[in-house]
Amino acid sequence: MGSPRLVATDLDGTALRSDGTVSPRTAAAFALVENSGATLVFVTGRPPRWMHPVAGAVRHRGLAICANGALVYDLHTEKIVKSHLIAPDVLEEVVRRLREKVPDLAFSVEYEGGFAHESDFRLSGLDSKAVAGLHVGTATLTSRPCVKLLALHPRMDPDILHAVVYGLVGDLVTPTHSSGRALIEMSAHGVTKASALAALAETLEIKPAEVIAFGDMPNDLPMLRWAGTAYAVANAHAEVLAAVDHVTAANNDDGVARVLEVLYR
Repeated sequence: MGSPRLVATDLDGTALRSDGTVSPRTAAAFALVENSGATLVFVTGRPPRWMHPVAGAVRHRGLAICANGALVYDLHTEKIVKSHLIAPDVLEEVVRRLREKVPDLAFSVEYEGGFAHESDFRLSGLDSKAVAGLHVGTATLTSRPCVKLLALHPRMDPDILHAVVYGLVGDLVTPTHSSGRALIEMSAHGVTKASALAALAETLEIKPAEVIAFGDMPNDLPMLRWAGTAYAVANAHAEVLAAVDHVTAANNDDGVARVLEVLYR
């Protein structure tokens, strides 16, 4: 068998360095993939509003699956081409159940264009460095369809919180986590990185056995289990390291690029 026909990689903690940049070595490896005729897809928890720096670094090539599978985003045009949203009535019920059992949670919502958050939702990452989002009440937060609902707890262990949230609302949404803090990301029921990647691969007539995927956090697990070949980076979550057959160097050591250079040179 030749080189994989499709490369699917997570961004933060996997292909990107810890400062959020694409290293020159990794950018060159991505170019090798595309120059070979293979398809390169970024599969990320990031919303589209966080994708512009990445799009520029890879010269606006390819597609991105954003928000853990809820959106397909064209890096050439920087526009959403497909979406799977959570309906307002589902949002209301999810928030009601969670707040009843875990009252210390604070919520935010990603929409197709921008986001909003409750006043006690502590921003982090790129959002903490910019004037971002609107402070709104819960009723407003859940009043229109959204891409992703996020729930933040000030103290709980992320894995324990994920188990609690899954038990309470796993019949309504698909919860996961990826940030290293007690932040649960919820997509529409059945929507994962794997579901979006599988749909895209089917349109391209690419089989799972022809796909190689890279990841580092639990939100990557469905994609890694679906792909024919799966790699974790050395800095990955313990659950991810246990689930894959292959491990490459850490994100800050260009682990993804090291594998791609061998496959596509």
